[in-house]
Amino acid sequence: MPDIVPLEPLDYLVVGHVARDLTPKGPQLGGTAAYSALTARALGLRSVGIVTAGGPDVSFEPLNGIPIVKIESESSTTYENIYSGQRRTQYLRAQASRIELDRVPEPWRTASIIHLAPIANEVDSTLPNGFSPTLLGLTPQGWMRQWDSNGLVSPCDWTNSESALAGAGAVVLSREDVNGDDLLIEHLAGQTKILVVTEGAAGAVLYWHGDRRRFRAPTVREVDATGAGDIFAAAFFIRYLNTRDPWEATRFATLLASHSVERAGLDGIPTQLEIEQSSMVVIP
Repeated sequence: MPDIVPLEPLDYLVVGHVARDLTPKGPQLGGTAAYSALTARALGLRSVGIVTAGGPDVSFEPLNGIPIVKIESESSTTYENIYSGQRRTQYLRAQASRIELDRVPEPWRTASIIHLAPIANEVDSTLPNGFSPTLLGLTPQGWMRQWDSNGLVSPCDWTNSESALAGAGAVVLSREDVNGDDLLIEHLAGQTKILVVTEGAAGAVLYWHGDRRRFRAPTVREVDATGAGDIFAAAFFIRYLNTRDPWEATRFATLLASHSVERAGLDGIPTQLEIEQSSMVVIP
């Protein structure tokens, strides 16, 4: 796939690997870059772009219409997720090429939202000079995981987190990313402007200005939780930029992410009806 580089700034740029997700129904396109970009487009953003790396083993067809700078790689980052109730065991089966931020086209470096979205420690966590987004959003899961010789993924310390957290406008991570470590969550919250911790079916917790507030998710029939956190992050970043209200952004993102688990894979991208309903509903 050749690079497609429009000459105007973007509303939303996501940088990170797409994934080749191994599922019982066969390999499918996944990864934060895919889920978040499709969510941004569903939410009506005029221009959305992706900088990623991947190989010929994954189809980019679901991303048709979204400009992509793709770094060629022998294989795509490949994950296998095995669920047992609410518990997930994850294996990294292959890893794509690293993404250097100098591959981001200059017109894209002033995107309204730049979302650094690693899934396998493939991109730096701080922006170099020359980047000036209105909002820098981080989903640091890919900097907070390691894998053994069999590919079994486990949490690890996030190196150089202090400078990344200080420079971010908002950070979204899952309780799973930190292995449920409440002390670490409190530490991270104290180092950044806004931290949101997603907790699956329990909803999300927002840390802002020293305050902590829980947003409970509605009860739904879960089919597939893959991508829910990525949908949450994109919805949060966009709603926050539009409203400058972290409480409202968390409420909105919690609802959209909850609906997403009722469908499998990329079918969980929010529908127009879900977006409209989530815009009006108030979580008590």
